[in-house]
Amino acid sequence: MPRRTATLLASTLMLIALLCAGVFIRVPYSELSPGPTVNTLGDHGGEPVLQISGRKTYAATGHLNMTTVRVTSANYKMNLVEAVAGWLTHDSKIVPHDTLYPNGKTEEQSTQENAEEFSESQESAKVAALEALDVPLQSWVIVSTVLKGSPAEGVLHAGDVIKAVDGTTVKEPADVAKLVTKHKAGEKVVFTIVPAAEQAAAEKAKRAADKTQDITITTTRSAADDGAERAIVGISAGTDHTFPFTIDIKLADVGGPSAGLMFALGIYDKLTPGSLTGGKFVAGTGTIDDDGKVGPIGGIEMKTVGARDKGAQYFLTPADNCAAAAKDTPEGLTLVKVGTIGDALSALKDIRSGDTGDLPKCGTK
Repeated sequence: MPRRTATLLASTLMLIALLCAGVFIRVPYSELSPGPTVNTLGDHGGEPVLQISGRKTYAATGHLNMTTVRVTSANYKMNLVEAVAGWLTHDSKIVPHDTLYPNGKTEEQSTQENAEEFSESQESAKVAALEALDVPLQSWVIVSTVLKGSPAEGVLHAGDVIKAVDGTTVKEPADVAKLVTKHKAGEKVVFTIVPAAEQAAAEKAKRAADKTQDITITTTRSAADDGAERAIVGISAGTDHTFPFTIDIKLADVGGPSAGLMFALGIYDKLTPGSLTGGKFVAGTGTIDDDGKVGPIGGIEMKTVGARDKGAQYFLTPADNCAAAAKDTPEGLTLVKVGTIGDALSALKDIRSGDTGDLPKCGTK
């Protein structure tokens, strides 16, 4: 056998052997790829994504698409060949498995966490949109969660309205921690609350809840992030709202908080005459809080790819994601930097007018 043929045959056999080995070698990585994009102004699964009743709405046209990312499951064992293929392709990203599922997080735990974050993001989107429209809301501080085994367990409950701590009126969630940590561990703190059941009954009857109770709890000791000890009762506080009309967001099989901005803009568009986009195809992503601040998300590179594949011309990008997104922007897609819902509304005004010269674009100063 000629030496050249023998060398070629040996090389081919070695390559085949390496590929076969690669199939069986498991590596601790996961894959991200573009997921579905859904127009918040349109329908999904046969019904409108945004359903508003009790308030005049306007026909919304155009696209304000939220974007998603697909990820391999917590139990999926990627092989070396798949990892290499993912590293070489443009429309996927290979990341360490622990980045997506830290500390052994299971698929069920991840799904539950994403569902909770998605629900919270919907509420914040409603608040941010109505605040931008100057629609008055009723808001109050509530017990968001109660830590198992803590002094508050069985005494305070999720949904209880916190009116005061030690007689001092509570106006925002941060007030609760400030007032509790004034104590030393082992001291008593008094919560003035409206129980969740009473509050729900009051809301149903369209009246103010006034059946308060004083609950006394003995604080315990906890280590703060900086190592210092502080007094706690074992709750986290949040904010609840009563909306003057009904806003439902119908979108199954989506999790996480990253659609908040696009939901808020969709609600704003449906409650105002005209079109926010002027017929342009706008997509985007970003968390949003009650004050309308837009926060960063994961998988930005995959979301821009998915948006452009669907036809998006502009992509509303959280300011903190701009640097990563600008490294590999899909051709034909303009990345617009936003830090608040106000920034997004201002950018959309320029987009629909065609005056895009001053758009705050990612990758430019």
